[in-house]
Amino acid sequence: MNLQYPAPETLFKPIQQVLADYPSGTSEYEFLTVLGENLSYFSQCQSDAFVLFQRHFLLFHCLYRLQQDYYEAQTGALQISALQIRLWPYHRGSQHISPLDPLRAYYLDISNLESTDSVQIDDLLGKFWLALTRNDSRTDALALLELTDPVDDDAIRQRYRQLVMQHHPDRGGDHAILQQLNLALAKLLPK
Repeated sequence: MNLQYPAPETLFKPIQQVLADYPSGTSEYEFLTVLGENLSYFSQCQSDAFVLFQRHFLLFHCLYRLQQDYYEAQTGALQISALQIRLWPYHRGSQHISPLDPLRAYYLDISNLESTDSVQIDDLLGKFWLALTRNDSRTDALALLELTDPVDDDAIRQRYRQLVMQHHPDRGGDHAILQQLNLALAKLLPK
């Protein structure tokens, strides 16, 4: 499946207009919604992962190119993430754009858009959801130990020992809670 998309250069002005209209920044979702009000490519209601990926990729490709343009012209510093897209004023101390940023390199290479098929997109989404689930699992395990991130391994071990002493059946504790504590430790500090 190959969706026809507009040339990136034709999107620079509409993207710059959204940046100007939202000086305090906006999320990627809202950015795409606003673009859809003026550009038919972005306005078509789609829930297909392939189409959504292509729109996302094209937006980020253009944003990273504009980021470079703003930096070189010393006219702005473009912050790019799914949660916050914002054009900051340029100042001498503006953060240097790293040429070794793998995410930036990925989006700047338009062949990645052209070569990614629906099977690869499904694989990327699967990996995303798996990572999200693992993160939720960590959060739940830390909550059981009455901890929150950021926390190091030594603090996890220390809190685990305290709770094991408190909930050990030999000391009048509950065997089920002890098992939960053991599972939490195994999730947080796998061998």
